[in-house]
Amino acid sequence: MRKGEPWYVHFIMYVIIAILVFVLIKVAYLDPNEVIEQEKYFKQESRLRMSNLRSAERLWQEKFGKFTDNLDSLINFVKTDTGVKQAMEGIDTVTKRSTNPFVNLSAGLFEPDSLYFSPKSRMRFVLQVDTSEVADTIIDRRGRILKVDLIRTIGQRYFIGCPDGYGTIGDIRSDAMKNTASWE
Repeated sequence: MRKGEPWYVHFIMYVIIAILVFVLIKVAYLDPNEVIEQEKYFKQESRLRMSNLRSAERLWQEKFGKFTDNLDSLINFVKTDTGVKQAMEGIDTVTKRSTNPFVNLSAGLFEPDSLYFSPKSRMRFVLQVDTSEVADTIIDRRGRILKVDLIRTIGQRYFIGCPDGYGTIGDIRSDAMKNTASWE
């Protein structure tokens, strides 16, 4: 210390340096780790919810013979259908394992209302089904067209997409990708 400089000037300088070091550590190390952990949670939770939507689509298809693109109807089906309830509460007689097709979310329980929204942006999941048309032409022996039947099929394939970009399940153009998740 120089003569004439009071002790509190040095003390204030040390406090300012300590505060700046703390701010630097927080900005450079702690905040990015927090953002990374939060992003991991959003990614995992979104994928769990999309997996549960896939299970709900499969149950819908078993009952109605086609997939649906109506998210409200699908979730209401999961909440109220007795077949879904039996699948969720059932036990496999051979392996003694649960037949529940739904996976628990990060919080620990499966909640049907969670299937509406992506956890990060709170936007609804994208749900689409395919529509295909096949023309069948009936021709008489002389080559004249008697009738053209247009056969339209809806819901043979489905697509589930995360609005935040954490993955997709299925494809409306390919049977090979029907139940496949992009992260599997």
